[in-house]
Amino acid sequence: MSGLSVDLYWDAGSTNTYFALKLIEPVLQRTGAQLILHPFNLGHVFRQHQYVLMDEPSAKISNRIRDLYRWARKYDLPFRMPDTFPIKTSRALRGSIAMRHWNLERAYVDAVMAAYWERNDASIADYAGLRRIAASLGVDPDAFEARSESASVRQALIDSTNAGLSRGVFGVPMIAVGDELFWGKDRMAFVEDELLGRGAQS
Repeated sequence: MSGLSVDLYWDAGSTNTYFALKLIEPVLQRTGAQLILHPFNLGHVFRQHQYVLMDEPSAKISNRIRDLYRWARKYDLPFRMPDTFPIKTSRALRGSIAMRHWNLERAYVDAVMAAYWERNDASIADYAGLRRIAASLGVDPDAFEARSESASVRQALIDSTNAGLSRGVFGVPMIAVGDELFWGKDRMAFVEDELLGRGAQS
């Protein structure tokens, strides 16, 4: 089934993206599909639609957090809600694009998500935290920050977000297999079925 690919639109501030990145791995291993990451500036999209996440009913927020811990227990993941939530994620998103230069995009994204969603490290909102991650991956922090702040990378994040919107992405994680879109961390069976179907046709 080589040649299959899965597009995943993500944002560092999304709880469900944390889980999706973990839960999609067995699907990729079973199907041989390649994961292609697309940073999606969810905060920008929320502002465009005047949506404020924490303005939702407190009972809904409380239940959502309780449910996230159920997922963590079920899949034995060291997830914890960070003390500082939500955070600004545009720098972390631009950093993922910058890391393509060193072929370290996925390793960087995994490190960012682990820092925030496992170790309660909200410093990923700023370069103070992101530079440490770059250094841990063997990348010069000054070079990383300079590339992340470059005009080309800034535009690349805008383009990535707009391309997602044009494709029908309205939230993250959104997983795309061809023209089929699957929203959320709990659609992996459907994603795998789509990949298997496409593999059988190739």
